[in-house]
Amino acid sequence: MEEVRICDCCGAVLEEDEEYSWVGDDIVCDDCRRDECGCCENCDELIYDSEAIMEDGHFVCRSCYENEYCRCADCERLLHQDDVYTYDDIDYCYDCYEDKAKTIHEYSYKPVPIFYGKGKQFFGVELEVDEGGHDTDNAIEIMEEANFNNEHIYIKTDGSLDCGFEIVTHPMSLEYHLHNFYWEDVLHKAVQLGYLSHQTSTCGLHVHVNRSSLGRTESQQDDVISRILYFVEQNWNEMLRFSRRTQSNINRWAARMGYEHHPKDLLKKAKGIYGRYYAVNICPHQTIEFRLFRGTLKLNTLYATLQIVNRICDVAMNLTDDELKKLSWSEFVSQISEPELIQYLKERRLYINEPITIEEEM
Repeated sequence: MEEVRICDCCGAVLEEDEEYSWVGDDIVCDDCRRDECGCCENCDELIYDSEAIMEDGHFVCRSCYENEYCRCADCERLLHQDDVYTYDDIDYCYDCYEDKAKTIHEYSYKPVPIFYGKGKQFFGVELEVDEGGHDTDNAIEIMEEANFNNEHIYIKTDGSLDCGFEIVTHPMSLEYHLHNFYWEDVLHKAVQLGYLSHQTSTCGLHVHVNRSSLGRTESQQDDVISRILYFVEQNWNEMLRFSRRTQSNINRWAARMGYEHHPKDLLKKAKGIYGRYYAVNICPHQTIEFRLFRGTLKLNTLYATLQIVNRICDVAMNLTDDELKKLSWSEFVSQISEPELIQYLKERRLYINEPITIEEEM
């Protein structure tokens, strides 16, 4: 007696030569296979539609759903494990991951500043990197190094760069920059991803200092700013060498203001000039910006840059106009004790011309 095959789905008796399929231990006719079944997108196993997980365009068997899928922590979208993006050990879809990681913002983006460290003076760094790609994945990798336990940086696009972006820190005290923030990890990751900074013609290293640290009143702040401008102009040749920029490059991105005999005259000139492309940009309402430095991915150079900005602010706050006018470069550097800054000054032949080993800029 011939075996009778019955479709376990619709109950139809199958002809001897009629094709059928197996769904688990069930026999299924071709009509039911087409109308009531489908293949799991992950393991390709044939399953009933009624037993499948069908969400967000997925068709998945229960076993795969439980073992190889999860949900985005923000939007609850169903994700295969290969499509999961992890940020702070939490799983996200790509769209939510991008938003959560706050990757490459428009140039005009200005979040509410978060201040790190103690004291009254804070430094915000804008470090331009190029040649490694205007790439979201790269930006996220750099942010993961910097924002390990706090939101220290954000990343912005910059039209002056060929194929990169701008890494921007929230305001930090000098001590925090040197001893608490992960600059070494950030710079190492940028190099690892193929970025350059010094070895381009496009990148700068800009340092913002909060105006409130320079005096209690606007008049006091203006006096200090006038002496900062004067110091840079009086020591222009040394500052140009320190900056690592070429003459043509600094003329384009961080031009000289032009020497005046008195600090207050220089401030008056600066206030009458429109635009930010000067060695010291006084346009921002809350900060002044030191723009004259060329970009770098070398840790000691970055530290030395922060330290000389701090030293310039110190002399501008602590000396009178006449005392500053008498201060020579050699007298200025003789008061420096920071080892990173001394090392860099020696490398640039701005301290003591003694032979030292120089590590290549990046």
